Amino acid sequence: FSTKATMGDLANSAVEFYPKSQRGTGASSGSEANHAGDYGVTLEELRDLMELRGADAIQKVQENYGDTEGLCQRLKSSTNEGLSGNPADLERRRQAFGQNFIPPKKPKTFLQLVWEALQDVTLIILEIAAIISLALSFYQPPAEESEACGNVSAGAEDEGEAEAGWIEGAAILLSVICVVLVTAFNDWSKEKQFRGLQSRIEQEQRFAVVRNGNVIQIPVAEMVVGDIAQVKYGDLLPADGILIQGNDLKIDESSLTGESDHVRKSADKDPMLLSGTHVMEGSGRMLVTAVGVNSQTGIIFTLLGAGEGEEEKKEKKGKQQDGTVENNQNKAKKQDGAVAMEMQPLKSAEGGEVEEREKKKASVPKKEKSVLQGKLTKLAVQIGKAGLVMSAITVIILVLYFVIETFVIQGHAWIAECTPIYVQYFVKFFIIGVTVLVVAVPEGLPLAVTISLAYSVKKMMKDNNLVRHLDACETMGNATAICSDKTGTLTTNRMTVVQAYLGDQHFREIPDPGQINPKTLDMLVNAIAVNSAYTSKIMPPDTEGGLPKQVGNKTECGLLGFVLDLKRDYAPVREQIPEESLYKVYTFNSVRKSMSTVVQLPDGSFRLYSKGASEILLKKCSTILGAGGEPRTFRPRDRDEMVKKVIEPMACEGLRTICIAYRDLPGNPEPDWDNEADIVTDLTCIAVVGIEDPVRPEVPEAIRKCQRAGITVRMVTGDNINTARAIAAKCGIIQPGDDFLCLEGKEFNRRIRNEKGEIEQERIDKIWPKLRVLARSSPTDKHTLVKGIIDSTIMEQRQVVAVTGDGTNDGPALKKADVGFAMGIAGTDVAKEASDIILTDDNFSSIVKAVMWGRNVYDSISKFLQFQLTVNVVAVIVAFTGACITQDSPLKAVQMLWVNLIMDTFASLALATEPPTEALLLRKPYGRNNPLISLTMMKNILGHGVYQLTIIFTLLFVGEKIFNIDSGRNAPLHSPPSEHYTIIFNTFVLMQLFNEINARKIHGERNVFDGIFSNPIFCSIVLGTFGVQIVIVQFGGKPFSCAPLNVEQWLWCLFVGVGELLWGQVIATVPTSHLKCLKEAGHGPGTDEITDEDLAEDEEEIDHAERELRRGQILWFRGLNRIQTQMEVVSTFKRSGSFQGAVRRRSSVLSQLHDVTNISTPTHVVLSTANATGAPGRFLSLPFSINWIVSKVFTSLKRTSTYRHSSLYTQFLSLFLQLQ
Repeated sequence: FSTKATMGDLANSAVEFYPKSQRGTGASSGSEANHAGDYGVTLEELRDLMELRGADAIQKVQENYGDTEGLCQRLKSSTNEGLSGNPADLERRRQAFGQNFIPPKKPKTFLQLVWEALQDVTLIILEIAAIISLALSFYQPPAEESEACGNVSAGAEDEGEAEAGWIEGAAILLSVICVVLVTAFNDWSKEKQFRGLQSRIEQEQRFAVVRNGNVIQIPVAEMVVGDIAQVKYGDLLPADGILIQGNDLKIDESSLTGESDHVRKSADKDPMLLSGTHVMEGSGRMLVTAVGVNSQTGIIFTLLGAGEGEEEKKEKKGKQQDGTVENNQNKAKKQDGAVAMEMQPLKSAEGGEVEEREKKKASVPKKEKSVLQGKLTKLAVQIGKAGLVMSAITVIILVLYFVIETFVIQGHAWIAECTPIYVQYFVKFFIIGVTVLVVAVPEGLPLAVTISLAYSVKKMMKDNNLVRHLDACETMGNATAICSDKTGTLTTNRMTVVQAYLGDQHFREIPDPGQINPKTLDMLVNAIAVNSAYTSKIMPPDTEGGLPKQVGNKTECGLLGFVLDLKRDYAPVREQIPEESLYKVYTFNSVRKSMSTVVQLPDGSFRLYSKGASEILLKKCSTILGAGGEPRTFRPRDRDEMVKKVIEPMACEGLRTICIAYRDLPGNPEPDWDNEADIVTDLTCIAVVGIEDPVRPEVPEAIRKCQRAGITVRMVTGDNINTARAIAAKCGIIQPGDDFLCLEGKEFNRRIRNEKGEIEQERIDKIWPKLRVLARSSPTDKHTLVKGIIDSTIMEQRQVVAVTGDGTNDGPALKKADVGFAMGIAGTDVAKEASDIILTDDNFSSIVKAVMWGRNVYDSISKFLQFQLTVNVVAVIVAFTGACITQDSPLKAVQMLWVNLIMDTFASLALATEPPTEALLLRKPYGRNNPLISLTMMKNILGHGVYQLTIIFTLLFVGEKIFNIDSGRNAPLHSPPSEHYTIIFNTFVLMQLFNEINARKIHGERNVFDGIFSNPIFCSIVLGTFGVQIVIVQFGGKPFSCAPLNVEQWLWCLFVGVGELLWGQVIATVPTSHLKCLKEAGHGPGTDEITDEDLAEDEEEIDHAERELRRGQILWFRGLNRIQTQMEVVSTFKRSGSFQGAVRRRSSVLSQLHDVTNISTPTHVVLSTANATGAPGRFLSLPFSINWIVSKVFTSLKRTSTYRHSSLYTQFLSLFLQLQ
């Protein structure tokens, strides 16, 4: 009841708020009346009607419209024919009742994004420094005092030069603006792409409606009020409506009401269907009564989603409303919370605290960071810290040097008039420091990730992968296991009957109609035609000579095709028994594994037709039609023989076996239809058919690729185990001679559950590594398997699992998996909603493409990192040492910003858009804890760093001699740019450009030009950067601190740049294994660095065993403490004051402390063998006092939140274990 009330309130409050949206598309109240005249019902009435449920709703319909048929007539629609489909009529309906479209939240404007980009701390610091620099540059001290200020301002003889002091400040501001605009533009295009993706996903969703008597599929946005829509299993309802006719319809309304039980709907008891709810079973037809913002989902969306803008307006109004909306919002939120709570089973028996954490989790919707993002964030923070330290030291050294030089050595006094000049110097030093920081902080990292992901997502569309969550693409590169469906993914999902068992005869191919008894044939045709969804049909082929088109459920189409092959037609039977006249339908679901339909015969009795999985249905058969078309008894032993001789041979050939049966029921007394067990039993078997679903031709090769790439493919299917095994062998999932398991769902459950029926992780761990096929599995089994593999800790790497699914019931498994793939064609809306990637062609080989793209993203980021870090290391060291030795950074602020632009924005574009190659599939997955920067990459970074530093320092200190030019060192403030420093800058940039080509390979390959022309973006960026560099050097002048260079100097710069490529070959020759000193960097967060708060969030990541272990240790220590106290007391009495013994023992304990090896992670303590084998009773004689002190320290350490970091804690822990 409460939920009804809430929904009602929500809707009402929405009406108060949105007087405009009530009137369709903002029509005035006058035209509202006209529309009401057009249709015998207003938008208002329909909205009020949709707020009712169950009996109230039926009563209201009967009072106002007579019945649903009456409402249908008022809406000028027909229950059988639907709408006419006339565009003018559809437009009128949209005017009157609104469109089926919920306007999305407004995207951020470009200016907002600019403002966000400006929030970057380093940029703000730079802006401030630049403004101060600008302000000061306009101050000119009187000529006579400038002498007194020392040689500070000497060198600026030229008036023009002195006046150009403002240029540097202005140039910095300009380059900051550039950086901001580029960042904002990238964010904006990312947002735009994402919206494009969303709209594409929305356009993909189509729905079946009846127009002009024909069933057609239309995009959801085109549905209007008055449409007759066909609802079936797995649909996500796109609009509100009233059920006209339904078969066994069950709806999951939890998304609206928070009640997880499925609600049974029927035209006479509860006909209200709401948008946003899921059809879990059955089928039916509904009359659409509310669309878009007027539907139940729309009302809530307008309140919550779009309500953000409204909230602000409301606050301005001064809270005129009485707060009903706020209450309702809270109620709604609470319910959502409840759903979240229901869906998350408690993780362990820790009771209270877990619930607390769960609550915390439910209340904070935390988007889990992907593995890559986690590693990158951590790396960026580390680099940033290092940069901060370097820049601080740079500034301090520069300031100290200047102060000592001017005031101590030259002995000048600080004069008031000179203050601006001195301050100008300090600002210059500050700017140099900030520039070091800017170059050190790799703000290009997030950009590279975004570009790389966005680019991949765009390209993956072409490879039939529609990515719904960006990080899924990158996670896919780490996948170690794929659990795939069989039907439609590994197979073509084009079913054809190829064998049949009819009238005591096993036909190996389709029999001639003459070979079958006419009575049996009639019964078979009727059973197939009536007992299948009327939406399943066989249509003529699209092209001449092609295969007939199968529409609807593929298994049913296979059976209908069988009827056509027997030279009969199913259409006349369906015309004779239209869908409305079906008396009762038990639709197919994953529990029943069968479908049954009841029709009333002319004499008033009933006949039930049933079809389903053969081993399940045959158990319910008590008779079978013999050769003469007469039923004969069918005993269990006949059944066993049939399974052996017919079903197993069919299954071993990879056929799905379907049994078709019927039963006659008396008309008087009418059977109790709700008691399904009594009705679908005692059947008469008509036939068993073997349906072939051929393996897709490209699948075996795709699976071979996966296995080569270190990915295990498992098949999880609802089919018979023999069929599954046969198909798995055809696909190459199992190979003869391998050690593998093929289990049925029942057996799987028996093996993983303990006596109490609870699932145990250890039991799953025994099974999953060898399991390759899980047959006859329920959706729960699939979820259990996926969860078991993900939570398992027996491998050194945590498994990353991808799952494919198409059915409504696959939702939980798709959500649980690291990456969920839903089928774009056969998949239900529910499955698509739960997935991360949609396979638009339902093909397994597209998954392999996804793996390739995922690995490519990872590699692109690594390439970019390798390049970026080389630049960072070199630029920071050059600026730092240059500043310390020559009091002026060889690379000026503006030049640094240009370098920053090259390496961040352009390089991320160039390196993040490398297309993937097949070679990516030849190596094993990286795994979750592998470092981002491998040893090879570290070798490259340091190797190239050494080369570049050597060159630059050579140029800096002896460059003027080599080129025979003036030295640029120790130049006074505002002096003109020198050729010397320009050569350094130019060489530096050219080395980066050529190193960018080196960075294309990160696994130590020799040929760095391999496939370079297949990436036009890369080529154009490298050439473009080179072009801009020429312009900057030749015409940059004062703002860029550049003096034009002659051809000879340019050639030398180029020569040194090309040297990078040769040097790269030298580095590649050095084997990585010989460089023991190298360390990897950019690991995932380690266990020893997890703080208490993180622990609460990362519940899933840290395995439970480890937590249990910690808790176990504490208990163990407490127990020990007690025993020891008692032993202590006893032994003290015995010894009565042997003081020396105690002292001796104390010293031995201290010496042992030295033998304990100290490990940073508290859970693993290594004891030195020398003491581990000490006397067994040793700890009992320890003096109680030490033990007591240790335990006190231990507990106090444990209380402090940082105890995991403290090595003290570790030592105490090791000491403690020693004492044991």
